Amino acid sequence: MGQVFGPLRGGLAIAVILVGALLAATTGVVAAAVISMGLISLPIMLRYGYSRVVATGAITASGTLAQAIPPSLVLIVLADQLGRSVGDMYAGALLPGLMLVGVYLLFVVLVAIFKPAMVPALPEEARIYREPNGSSGHRSLLVLVIICAVVGYTWSQVHDGLMTKWLERPLPSAKDEIVIMSMTLASITGLVLAIINRVTKMALLSRLAEQVTFVLMPPLILIFLVLGTIFLGIATPTEGGAMGAMGALILAKGKRRLSMSIMTQALENTAKLATFVLFILIGSTVFSFTFNAADGHIWVEHLFTNMPGGGWGFLVVVNLLVFFLGMFIDFFEIAFIVVPLLAPVAEKILPGLVPGMTPDAAMIWFGVMIAMNLQTSFLTPPFGFALFYLRSVAAKSSYKDRITGETIKAVTTTEIYKGSVAFIGMLLIMLVVIITFPKLVVGDLSAEKGLSDSAVMEQLQMLDERPADEAEEPAAPADGMPATEGTAPAASDPQGAAPTEDDPMKAMLEAVAKDAKKGKP
Repeated sequence: MGQVFGPLRGGLAIAVILVGALLAATTGVVAAAVISMGLISLPIMLRYGYSRVVATGAITASGTLAQAIPPSLVLIVLADQLGRSVGDMYAGALLPGLMLVGVYLLFVVLVAIFKPAMVPALPEEARIYREPNGSSGHRSLLVLVIICAVVGYTWSQVHDGLMTKWLERPLPSAKDEIVIMSMTLASITGLVLAIINRVTKMALLSRLAEQVTFVLMPPLILIFLVLGTIFLGIATPTEGGAMGAMGALILAKGKRRLSMSIMTQALENTAKLATFVLFILIGSTVFSFTFNAADGHIWVEHLFTNMPGGGWGFLVVVNLLVFFLGMFIDFFEIAFIVVPLLAPVAEKILPGLVPGMTPDAAMIWFGVMIAMNLQTSFLTPPFGFALFYLRSVAAKSSYKDRITGETIKAVTTTEIYKGSVAFIGMLLIMLVVIITFPKLVVGDLSAEKGLSDSAVMEQLQMLDERPADEAEEPAAPADGMPATEGTAPAASDPQGAAPTEDDPMKAMLEAVAKDAKKGKP
């Protein structure tokens, strides 16, 4: 990616953000993304004169994209605590997460325009991919991107009709599903063309285009297939995660980077993380039970329902609370302790803020909002974990660069803290956008379809008041058998036959209808 965008001012920062988004969608873990980019990208950015504030800020902020871009660990935890579907939470967070990536890229572009010295382009000698005629190969890459885009767009136009027919679905396909499947086919097209070009040695693609395809397309296809199966309803999020893990193992084996030591390390880290989370969950559950036993949840509900500003005041106070707590504690503690206290109040207040919003859609909106806010917990001093992750791998003392031979000064903690400030501001702007435009999150969530309470009562009253000749005719008695009370004709009783013990449901419905009629003025 650095070779693709390197000739542009700010190209390395753009590459860092895009690769950070790719790692976020691949791993869903902030630590892995920040540490990887800190080890790989930071030395290169410092080598070629990037501003330390921009470089460290881009790395830490792009690493925290794992909080908002599916499959995110935070979204899974919040979906569990809010009692909602993980798939719906993923679908709701997809567009805001991609918009946040766009905001980061726009910031880098603006810095390159107004402060070009802070984000210089790669020098000529650092661009390693060259064609025999001396060209960079970007034109071939652009043609490949256009071909893939045409394939993806074409599929997006026919996806709904084909999937509705194949899966026999009564509802049209969601927009996020169409986007994911279109990008999947576009990525597969690019990979197939690159394989054909290498096998046949036709030289239709440049070295740069071929290398970018083989590096980026396999993980992209894996990401899109996992999310696509979840959005299509073919696999649950757990099954999709298992498929993603197996796909990652296959990719690592194909690149000959899978060994027993790496497998052992991955299993140990997974066991440690799962154990930590489970113990936090046990402690938070005990706290919640104790708090609810003391009627604390009632006190919290009264506190927020009587707050000035109503539902909007509730959102402002909750986001300020989560932002402040994120400066000092991890997102696990906030998600397991604070969110369960706020969820009942949110479910009661939020549906009334937006006309037509269902309780499920309101809680998905609330969950994505909290997830976006929790991203700041990794960037805000004094305990921003992304800042500490980068601090652990950034140079602590001056060193001599092995390529240029120049002395590179150490990266200070103050520079890392300063780098996060601008990106915290962009996160808060994006949070305001989500609060102001909830349709960005819940636009594709279908509204509940059913009868209202009044409609149900009308149906019951119509059932009770229907004429006798429309009532169901009882079964005729068999030849030679006298008619009994239970087989008397309906016409003999204008009000309908009295319910017997064999039909308790009809008796209950008629009783409800009569009570409703008595309550009328």
